[in-house]
Amino acid sequence: MTQTILIVDDDLELRKLVQSYLTEEGFRAVTAANGRDALFIARQEKPDLIILDLMMPEMGGYDFIRFYNKEANAPIILLTAKLEESDKVLGLELGADDYVTKPFSLRELTARVRAVLRRAGGKPIEEAVLRAADVTLDVNGRITTVGDQRVDLTPSEFAILATLMSAPGRTFSRLELLDHLGDSTYEGYERTVDVHIRRLRTKIEADPRNPTHIETVFGFGYRFSAEERA
Repeated sequence: MTQTILIVDDDLELRKLVQSYLTEEGFRAVTAANGRDALFIARQEKPDLIILDLMMPEMGGYDFIRFYNKEANAPIILLTAKLEESDKVLGLELGADDYVTKPFSLRELTARVRAVLRRAGGKPIEEAVLRAADVTLDVNGRITTVGDQRVDLTPSEFAILATLMSAPGRTFSRLELLDHLGDSTYEGYERTVDVHIRRLRTKIEADPRNPTHIETVFGFGYRFSAEERA
């Protein structure tokens, strides 16, 4: 089935260019000029992925993410002309999966689209259900529960948590976790792992500031605790 990509940017020429390129690459691409229009189109089209500019009139990218995440959870790739790391981190903390800084190559953007879609679709692993402490991941169903409460994770968050839970007690470096996301274009973007880990802790830890599930191994990376807790 052809996957639908929603392109949200107030630059008409850029929208047309990206739409044309993605169409040639086998996707179905629809567009919106701002966040407000994008919310309406997303409700109608139910896109598999959203490419989102941050700075737009009517409704910018940050506000779009806040509203959209209440309705659906398609993965989001940010387009940003801003160079400040804080802008990218904020987007990731709000729930975006990746970002591309303008100007960008269409080839790079398409590679990131495919990589994020692969993560969203999951990849075969030996165990269909992962359990550690009070956290359960249904890999095939893409369902996460903590205790008896269901938790919504982005594709990147799910992929990282599945990797950590596949080997409790083993420490994964940031680069290893990026590799498990299955995207070589992430090389050099280790900072994004820290953001995803921080968001994961707010969703699965009783006290995110004093995590008992996802432990930091200073100077190296992260691990899921192998210790059983009552």
